[in-house]
Amino acid sequence: MLENLPVLLLKKLVLLPYQEVRLELNIELSKKIIDVSIDSYNSKLLVICPNNTLEINPTAQDLPSIGVIAKIKSKIELPNGNYRVIISGINRVLVSVYKNIEDNVDILEAKVKRTYIDTSNKMEEAAILRTLKSVIESYMEQNPQASNSVINTISNITDLDMLTDIITNFMPFDIAKKVAYMNEFDYVVRANNLIKDINLELQVINIETKIDDEIREKFDKEQRDYILKQKISKLNEELGINVDKQTEIAIFNNKIDELIVDEKTKNKFREEVKKYSYTSESNPDSSVIRNYLETALNLPWNVESTDERDLKKIKSSLDKEHFGLTEAKQRIIEYIAIKNNNANINAPIICLIGPPGVGKTTLGISISKALNREFCKIGVGGLNDATELTGHKRTYLGSSPGKIIQSIKKCGTKNPVILIDEVDKIVSDFKGDPSAVLLDILDQNQNKEFMDNYIEEPFDLSKVLFILTANDISLIPPALKDRLEIIQLSSYTEFEKIDIAKKHILPKIYNEYNLKKIKISDSDLLYIINYYTAESGVRDLTRVLEKLCRNIVISEKEIKSITKKFITDVLGPVKFDFNINREIHPGSVSTLGVTPYGGIVISIETLFTSGEGNIIMTGNVKEPVLESVKVACSYIKANYKKFKIKNDILSTNDIHINALKYSIKKDGTSGGIAFTTSILSAALNKEIDSKTCFTGEITLHGDIYKVGGVKEKIIGAYNNGFKIVYIPKENENDLETIPEEIKKDIKIKCVSNYSEIYKDLFVNKE
Repeated sequence: MLENLPVLLLKKLVLLPYQEVRLELNIELSKKIIDVSIDSYNSKLLVICPNNTLEINPTAQDLPSIGVIAKIKSKIELPNGNYRVIISGINRVLVSVYKNIEDNVDILEAKVKRTYIDTSNKMEEAAILRTLKSVIESYMEQNPQASNSVINTISNITDLDMLTDIITNFMPFDIAKKVAYMNEFDYVVRANNLIKDINLELQVINIETKIDDEIREKFDKEQRDYILKQKISKLNEELGINVDKQTEIAIFNNKIDELIVDEKTKNKFREEVKKYSYTSESNPDSSVIRNYLETALNLPWNVESTDERDLKKIKSSLDKEHFGLTEAKQRIIEYIAIKNNNANINAPIICLIGPPGVGKTTLGISISKALNREFCKIGVGGLNDATELTGHKRTYLGSSPGKIIQSIKKCGTKNPVILIDEVDKIVSDFKGDPSAVLLDILDQNQNKEFMDNYIEEPFDLSKVLFILTANDISLIPPALKDRLEIIQLSSYTEFEKIDIAKKHILPKIYNEYNLKKIKISDSDLLYIINYYTAESGVRDLTRVLEKLCRNIVISEKEIKSITKKFITDVLGPVKFDFNINREIHPGSVSTLGVTPYGGIVISIETLFTSGEGNIIMTGNVKEPVLESVKVACSYIKANYKKFKIKNDILSTNDIHINALKYSIKKDGTSGGIAFTTSILSAALNKEIDSKTCFTGEITLHGDIYKVGGVKEKIIGAYNNGFKIVYIPKENENDLETIPEEIKKDIKIKCVSNYSEIYKDLFVNKE
């Protein structure tokens, strides 16, 4: 019987059936999982230990296929906001698939299946159970640190399955061994393995006791350090483990000799080795020095992966993974082409700027595959501690290298692709400014000698291909932006989204769901894009298509094509309707804006009310917008005769201008001609075609000057069904970047003075 449960990851703890643990949770995601479990899953969840506990953000491929169903027995919310919960293990299960919960996409849900082992040889089970109890009793008697309560717990247990799990939880095994026991469904096998492991522990205890007695007779209290060394040496000898510190020192020295680094760096490492040889193992500094040497000497000081040099293969690989993004792909091909001529050229520092969902992060992964390089991602969104990047000094307890050096070590080469994600969301506070640290890391003239606080020796980062991502370029500090090669990624048009869905999204879904190819027409894809998504990228489109395919999988009928009826049955009524053929009034116009999430259309309406010529502005607007409105009003008042406006209309009435879409802050200065048109439309009582929109700022003399984000704005107008767009004449060169299918469908008029717009909309219209 299959069961769906939310997934809770415990990296340093293995939960077994019949085990009860108390946890204090301070991570918001973990607390959210607990709440979802209690609200929607009858307080049940799946507890797993990831395969790689060092992975910061494990994916579904990093998660194990076996876990333990657990029950939340109690939850207490502490005054500091943390959750204190008691979780009890119930049963180990097989995981069929991991997926994101639809309503909580940041929470994983697993489909699990319980597996039962039926052993027909009951006599053998009884014998093993008796032997296991006998062995654990012997262990309790000989281990002075063990608690006798375990004997009372297991004395009345006759279920071998339960007994093995309770004993495994009690034994001082490491995490790897407990995971192995958790992954074994056959309780007879677990019981036999426990008998062997407990007997081994008994032998170790006996040897340790014997060594204690032998050494205590030979040495007095003043020679305690020597006794501990002899005890460890004797214990390792009896267990067949040979650990020779001199051998370890020789290995360190050999690694230093093989390094191709500056002689000063080698001498520094040799001094650390010499210090390690003089330090007693009982001294805490011994492990600190040893950890430092292992970390520093295992860095890839001289290891480089071989780049793919075939430009056609690189282009083919990038095109296969991503649609469009031409400028970014071309820059990578240019870099490799020049590197073929000069192997010592520095890698570019690329920053991809664009709205969410256009493929910035996944492009970094594709670049690493195309270039045959290792890949690592560093998320800096919300990062406020600069030492996370540059490491901690060794004087601090538990110090370690920064994320940059950790990524280099993880990749095993000095020329990986490192993606620094969400660089516009770095936080600066009393802990430091991580963006200032990035200046040193990303400066091609300085990063050849990057100094991590933990390593304390220069490491060459010039071979690393750094790729940064951001949504809003205005939030990147100017000093950091100066070091970056900015590549703007535009929003996708609806036709580009159709190609992406057919060539990339749907084939990937078919492969993941093991589903045969389903027919879907371009018109139905366009229907989904226009009425069920409202985005610059394709994330919502991916989620919608996944939902449709999941319903095909669970459907009892054989579905060979996705029709409009099937779409509405699964997705319900349309969520977005950009049909702009609505009722219009004099004073109603549309202006174009741009946000970090793409181009948008903002409706503006103007109304004259009795007053004294005051300007009333509403709609979540900022000071620059109000100034733009004042300029438009002054221009109209100065030319009221030209526009055939009665002067008393402007002087005896207040002008109320309202910008719709209140959730969006209006702080740009590109709405001048839209405000002018809106006021004139209201004053002359003439309607403006609802399929016409504007962008551009106006001066007191009616001149229209250049604005930014024209490409995003026109794509936004196109996606919202507009047919005519007025832009400044100075932005005419920006039209070269507009896709041809947009220019064929939208009439773009370039104007240099407002009198041209006035003739179009008010004079010629008459």
